[in-house]
Amino acid sequence: MKNITNIQKFSIHDGDGIRTSVFFKGCPLKCEWCHNPETQRYEREMQFDPGKCTGCGACVKACPSQALTMKDGRPVLDKEACTLCGRCENYCPAGIREIVGREYTVKELVKELMKDQIFYEDSGGGVTLSGGEVMTMDMDYILAVARELKRQDITLTIDTCGYVQYERLQALLPYVNTFLYDVKVMDPELHKKYIGADNKLILENLVRLARDGARIYIRIPTIKEVNGNEKNMRETIAFLKEHDIHPAQVNLLPYHDTGSGKYSKLDMEYKGTDLHAPDKEEMKSFVQLFADAGFANTKIGG
Repeated sequence: MKNITNIQKFSIHDGDGIRTSVFFKGCPLKCEWCHNPETQRYEREMQFDPGKCTGCGACVKACPSQALTMKDGRPVLDKEACTLCGRCENYCPAGIREIVGREYTVKELVKELMKDQIFYEDSGGGVTLSGGEVMTMDMDYILAVARELKRQDITLTIDTCGYVQYERLQALLPYVNTFLYDVKVMDPELHKKYIGADNKLILENLVRLARDGARIYIRIPTIKEVNGNEKNMRETIAFLKEHDIHPAQVNLLPYHDTGSGKYSKLDMEYKGTDLHAPDKEEMKSFVQLFADAGFANTKIGG
């Protein structure tokens, strides 16, 4: 599995410097606030904006597998019959159909990443492999990309939720400069409720990764109703100190719903409608908690 949904150039939020971020498709977790729902499923899929559909029927006429039919003046897709051939995407006059997910060979991907080498060198940036969850992809493929980037002297950052077998993280250690590691909420029951699994494996992997000498940025998506409170922040700090984890940076990422509009295009339900970001003063107080505990390089955003 190695479908890619996006290769984002000139990114400044996924690690140090100017970066190219690669978003792989597929994730073992289901965060209620996920702003990249197109990366949740592993398989390629059709994205369609029903609000902009004119009901012209051009897609229905173009479909060779008869997976599209008109109902009440709108096209309806039979996902079982759809072969993702792309004809409806090409024939839609409104341009509102898009196949999400494309496979790249290692050579094709590295070639694309190397186009911005000058920007990496000038800014101290590099490549970030993200998702979905990149660490659940075909590891032979990811390792091949990582080795080639190292050979080209391009720094590599891995953005991970940590919910994978540790052997996968360990295999990449020789090639990774920084891990962006999500620590979403310390309470295992809350973690299971909002994210779909408890956090035992995630925290165990964080401890092992730190002990193996990895450079780590802790990233905390901060949601008022879930983890955006003093109790959770103090529990996070206590865990880091108990296990002698010294992240190079801590990033508190305030909740936002900018990805909520994508859900209807993928026939998915957005469950984060009742979630909110803590206010600015609360966010500043969380930064201060980390700073007082010795984690001086703590930032809002990043």
